Amino acid sequence: MGQKSEFLSQWEGGGQKGVHYWCQGCRGIHGVVIEGPGAWGFNGDYEKPTFTPSVLTTGIAYELKADGQNRDLGKPTRDANGEPKKLICHTFVRDGMVQFLGDCGHEFAGQTLPLPPLPAWLREEP
Repeated sequence: MGQKSEFLSQWEGGGQKGVHYWCQGCRGIHGVVIEGPGAWGFNGDYEKPTFTPSVLTTGIAYELKADGQNRDLGKPTRDANGEPKKLICHTFVRDGMVQFLGDCGHEFAGQTLPLPPLPAWLREEP
């Protein structure tokens, strides 16, 4: 990975190029392919990115670590039947703003917030 801005890091592989950004709702990174098969539209602005169409991230939801900022990938949250809960994060990222759609499974559903900087542990030091 290579940091492209305060907000995006870039990755390459399998004939694709993409970026990762930090999602404050999921407290984890989301990835978007920007070149190659399956690429989203990207405005080329690493400071105020726009991706089209919407970004839908699904998977397993995990408990927060004691720091309250990061997920513990060893501890999935569980429903009443003891099954791992599903994660849904559905957003539009436009001009550096993240619009969390109503089907998001976290507290930011229905809100629009600035794209946050990458956490310190994901930033490259100069």
